[in-house]
Amino acid sequence: MIYLQLFFSFLKIGAFSFGGGYAAMPLIQEQVVSLHSWLSMEAFTDLVTIAEMTPGPIAVNSATFVGSQIAGPLGAVTATLGCILPSCIIVTFLAYIYTKYRNLSLLQGTLASLRPAIVAMIAKAGVAILISSFFIDGTISLVYQNVCVRMILFFAGALVLLRKMKMNPILVMVLCGVANVAYVVITGGI
Repeated sequence: MIYLQLFFSFLKIGAFSFGGGYAAMPLIQEQVVSLHSWLSMEAFTDLVTIAEMTPGPIAVNSATFVGSQIAGPLGAVTATLGCILPSCIIVTFLAYIYTKYRNLSLLQGTLASLRPAIVAMIAKAGVAILISSFFIDGTISLVYQNVCVRMILFFAGALVLLRKMKMNPILVMVLCGVANVAYVVITGGI
């Protein structure tokens, strides 16, 4: 019975949590803490921390964590499947619609008009990440104390490794991580 409760609780969360992982948190709290009392509020706070720290979508990480806490590995699989099933169905439906109507000029025009907006959104996110990485307090200032020279050097080095030397991006990320750890160890965390 617990497996069905986990599946249907996270099926609701997966179906109605539009707007990303943080938008799903109130729904997860309602199901996990208030409705079923599977976790205390303190444990839910730990859940949010763990879901943010681990790679992947927050809602899926939360489902996996809650399922494993409540019903072990099978509970983790059940809750995770409930959480991702609505997205899988919606994406499959959209893929079917796209393949059926992809040559329709109205659809092509709509997709073509969306491309600049998507590029702008990705560029905005990239610029925000660069600003938060290059400038210590997240605001642009050319004062030397505010600029994180180490991150600028890592970025430039990674760019050279990716573009000029055609290295694998995962290897470049690992190298940057190792270089940062080495820097912190050598300088004592400065």
